[in-house]
Amino acid sequence: MNIDWKNLPFGYFKTDYNVRCYYKNGKWGKIEVSSSEYFSIHIAATALHYGQEAFEGLKAFRGIDGKIRIFRWDENAKRMNRSADGVLMQPIPSELFKEAMLTVIKLNEKYIPPFGTGASLYLRPLLIGSGPEVGVKPAKEYMFMIFVGPVGPYFKEGFNPVTIQIVRDFDRAAPLGTGTIKVGGNYAASLKASERAHDEGFASVLFLDAKEKIFIDECGPANFFAIKGNKYITPKSNSILPSITNMSLIDLAKDMGMEVERRQIAVDELAEFDEVGACGTAAVITPIKKILDRDSTKVFEFCKDGKAGPLSTKLYKRLQGIQYGEVEDKFGWNLIL
Repeated sequence: MNIDWKNLPFGYFKTDYNVRCYYKNGKWGKIEVSSSEYFSIHIAATALHYGQEAFEGLKAFRGIDGKIRIFRWDENAKRMNRSADGVLMQPIPSELFKEAMLTVIKLNEKYIPPFGTGASLYLRPLLIGSGPEVGVKPAKEYMFMIFVGPVGPYFKEGFNPVTIQIVRDFDRAAPLGTGTIKVGGNYAASLKASERAHDEGFASVLFLDAKEKIFIDECGPANFFAIKGNKYITPKSNSILPSITNMSLIDLAKDMGMEVERRQIAVDELAEFDEVGACGTAAVITPIKKILDRDSTKVFEFCKDGKAGPLSTKLYKRLQGIQYGEVEDKFGWNLIL
């Protein structure tokens, strides 16, 4: 196996096995192991017609001691069940989620990138309505699966500042809609804005609240955060997905003696911030050097020396240090194999 671990993109990578489990006749079956990248699905499955689908993303790391660390898997399991509840799918018992996760990691252990490469093993749990319905109603059958693959940084720049674009002519999700759960429809709704931004030379987009277009919402596929003095500030909204990475950064910021504010952030406040960034499982932290308002062409600039700000860097190094076993995991976030 000849893999260039240090230059892995964030993308699909074929590994040896995935695991699947089916909910039928009112109960979950046993976990099945498959080497196929495909599965059969009924033509009237609710996932295809009515969007009964949810997914997760989490990572396993090869630590400095050679051990495997899985970061905060229990929070991903809880969030998947919140998503399932949001679109009326069958929840997954925590022990089933854990068994499936451990099984697929062990079967594909050789694909966990070595320590020091900056790469990790990405896990993609998926839950879909597999049962047939033609009327608009929840399915009676579901499929849960997890596939894995080694990945590098989500943005090709890695932990280097990127430029993003504020958009107002697209919404990722509506208030009281599905923005707070991890379902595919939210991402489909973001594609046109994101692809246009990429075509115009931007790494991602900054969505504003769908109601007034005044407050900062999501930063593409990630949460937004800002640093002002010794404050860590992140949006509070009923259309933002609660990021497990952001949740972790909030705890780390508090532990570092920073004040944390979770509140509505007016887009005009960007001019007052010292550092800004995006955070999520895939990107961890992506510092932002420039934000262009597509409508007004107003530009907000950060990282004047071309490098990530000092507090963003400190938070990033500490979180990565915990994930790779270099820093004490005082919060008990890692499951160590």
